[in-house]
Amino acid sequence: MLRVLSTHLFLNQRLHPGLLDLAEHAGAQAVEIFAARQHFDYTSREHVMELSEWFRSHSLQAFSMHAPMFSDREMGRGGAPGVNLLHPDKARRIDAMDEIKRALESAEHIPLRHLVLHLGERTDQWSPRSIEYALTALEHLGAFAHPLGVRLLVENILSEPTTPEHLMLILQMGHLDGVGVCLDLGHAHIAAGIAEAVGILGDRIASVHVHDNHGVKDEHLWPGDGTIDWPATAMALKALANPPALVLEIAHSPDDTLAAIPARMEQAFAHFA
Repeated sequence: MLRVLSTHLFLNQRLHPGLLDLAEHAGAQAVEIFAARQHFDYTSREHVMELSEWFRSHSLQAFSMHAPMFSDREMGRGGAPGVNLLHPDKARRIDAMDEIKRALESAEHIPLRHLVLHLGERTDQWSPRSIEYALTALEHLGAFAHPLGVRLLVENILSEPTTPEHLMLILQMGHLDGVGVCLDLGHAHIAAGIAEAVGILGDRIASVHVHDNHGVKDEHLWPGDGTIDWPATAMALKALANPPALVLEIAHSPDDTLAAIPARMEQAFAHFA
């Protein structure tokens, strides 16, 4: 399974070539770029080209990008609304698609292969309208992503429309055979459980967000610092016909010095050896 580091670990700082160097030297084979403007400013040609030039001269892959969750530089703390593809207001849904397309345009220069999408936000409800809005968004964004060589992956967040059952229903109803799933292990652990999620989503799973928690809050801890059963999780994922990419999506902690990150990454990936 491909070893990927999400730049979510460095979300509190600007993504620069030195951090990509760190990921490569720490043993990652690829990265998932977290599209938050204060971290990766996808609206800045200068920033996009800086990273593009780095990838051209290194073996580290740009496996995926996590779609923006907010359009500001404060992750919504200043009052900016979330990027919500399922919002009841049509103007908000259009704004959300436009923001995601802005981020996707960076694939013209950075060789991204996948885009991880949140369908809505945690408070969204499951309804025929949410199915309609999800299908419209996936069809529209899929048509935009395809010429760029990018495949859409929908993520199970902690919401009604994105339970494993509902994600599969959306994909099957829309005959969206080209859309895959990013299984978030931490979210599944809080919800119905990882084994059940893997059983439902099966070979739709193209990548896995790897992080830990104690079954209550979405803590994004290093594997082993929470209560996920990692041997059972590894066994379930290894049983899939197509092994998914393992994407470490860890929240930054003051205890995580840059020097400590390689060893922590090695320990995390060792759970799947």
